[in-house]
Amino acid sequence: MPGHDLSDEPDATRASDRPAAPPATAPAVAPFRRAVLIVALLNLAYFVVEFVVALLIGSVSLFADGVDFLEDAAINLLVFVAAAWAPRARALVGRGLALVILVPAVAALVAAVVKILDPVPPDFAPLSVTAVGALVVNIVCALILVRHRNHPGSLARGAWLAARNDSFANLGILAAGLLSIPLRSGWPDIVVGIAIGLLNAGAAREVWQEASEEHLGVLDAEA
Repeated sequence: MPGHDLSDEPDATRASDRPAAPPATAPAVAPFRRAVLIVALLNLAYFVVEFVVALLIGSVSLFADGVDFLEDAAINLLVFVAAAWAPRARALVGRGLALVILVPAVAALVAAVVKILDPVPPDFAPLSVTAVGALVVNIVCALILVRHRNHPGSLARGAWLAARNDSFANLGILAAGLLSIPLRSGWPDIVVGIAIGLLNAGAAREVWQEASEEHLGVLDAEA
């Protein structure tokens, strides 16, 4: 119509020609999935290194940490797959992660009992070198995940706690190696192995609680 000003058309009419806004989803899912995949591969690679050395020198703490590397690889691969799932499924997987985190705790306690029967100190040189390498890997993993530690849900929480706990565990392994020299005893190694198990048990409890709260939140939203 002559003289008709397009600026007078309602905003809703003009808005129909605009591209639709992307749907609101969990923030930064793609970068988060990429981060946990990298962390999973790093953990899987170093599991092989640490587990072989642990068997060769008979170290409880390295054995516990080696199993922990395998557990971390499984956790991050599971998180990588489940991060794109629906909230209800992610909450259920979060509970599964809590059970997976318990695996190295049980393995550490079993290895400690076996070692108590023959508390020979492990060889310091391979123990310390392997622990330093593990610490470097875990610090890299923690730095990769630290920006995602506040990502919603128990999956991100589980991945972050696993990386953080491993860094603490490696410091404990180094301390055990240093104490084993003057004490000439395998007990520092045993104590650190048990401590690693308890640390993982605490992380499992925390992830289980967060997954349970997440599941309740999903049920409330669907009600």
